[in-house]
Amino acid sequence: MARTAEVVRPQGIVMENGSEIRPDAAIGSVRVAIIDDDERVRKALVLQLSTAGFEVVAYSSAEELLETTDAKSCDCVVADVYLPRMNGLQLQEELNRTIPYASIIFITGHGDLSLGMHAMRKGAVDFLEKPLDDLALLSSINRGAQLSRERRAEQFRRIEFEEHERSLTSREREVFALITSGLLNKQVASELGTTERTIKAHRASVMTKMGAGSLADLVRMAGILQIHARSKTV
Repeated sequence: MARTAEVVRPQGIVMENGSEIRPDAAIGSVRVAIIDDDERVRKALVLQLSTAGFEVVAYSSAEELLETTDAKSCDCVVADVYLPRMNGLQLQEELNRTIPYASIIFITGHGDLSLGMHAMRKGAVDFLEKPLDDLALLSSINRGAQLSRERRAEQFRRIEFEEHERSLTSREREVFALITSGLLNKQVASELGTTERTIKAHRASVMTKMGAGSLADLVRMAGILQIHARSKTV
């Protein structure tokens, strides 16, 4: 049964060197999922992170997390790599497949450099050994949260741009691809066998339908949508 830790928001944990552990203020409230089959480790992490101001949910297995909606709402997942049944690497693969914006940090009591390198090549934010360094864990969670939010925003932008792109005519799609590849209006006209005036009209329609305020906006949208021109001159 998944358990959610009570959120505590004091001034942060003060370390012996005087530094404080707290979420990055630029990120705001950070929701973290802890997955560890060791109850003592799980409780310690929940207490540590919730006291530092993070919102924390905790699970004893990867399956428990995946059976809830928490994976989609969490800014970062902190998981033991050696979990029972579905291990951490398998969880990572599942998250990459179903929730590609989710960031994951691995923790382990058995240091394995090759395993850590493999996990990070697959997109893990960090691979930390127990006992955990408090500041290193905080730094990794803040980086993971920022990365997740950037990926999530990118995914939402892609969905929005795809909806706009579907409203374009076939000729407007051609013009979209060519003008964002760097061609001038007259070059696009030559490419498509029409007049520059017609291309200007199509270009204006593309800008309106895509909600673009400038050519730079269109180029950015084309990059996100991975639109490439099929041109004899590009």
